Amino acid sequence: MIEASLDLQKAVRSRLVASTEVLGQVPSAHILDRNSRPEVFPCILIGESQTLAGAGLSRLRHDVFADLHIWAEEPGLATVKTIAGAIRSALRDGRWTLDHHHVADLYIQQERFLRDPDGIHSHGVMTLRAHLVEVS
Repeated sequence: MIEASLDLQKAVRSRLVASTEVLGQVPSAHILDRNSRPEVFPCILIGESQTLAGAGLSRLRHDVFADLHIWAEEPGLATVKTIAGAIRSALRDGRWTLDHHHVADLYIQQERFLRDPDGIHSHGVMTLRAHLVEVS
């Protein structure tokens, strides 16, 4: 069985690269899972995640928190907020298909928008919360 947050990560990236609204803001090659400061702008970095045990005696339910980091080269925050709106639309539309889990619920837990201290870049962090159930 694949770990719940990895299953969700794959589905989120697939959803983002399939969205014309997201791709109008960020090229698909700039939607990455990596551990370094971004080198290309704008970009979406698939970030940290946390999986918690969900309710139920069968222990097949999981609560997953996953961060998406949005980066742009601008002194303000308009671009990262626009990209966040495109991501919100992409995640809201349609049914979710994961390889090993059913999505009982998925929503954006919070969004934070930050000015980078270098004065050149802006950064947004979008935290997703998903309630997943293992399927066989």
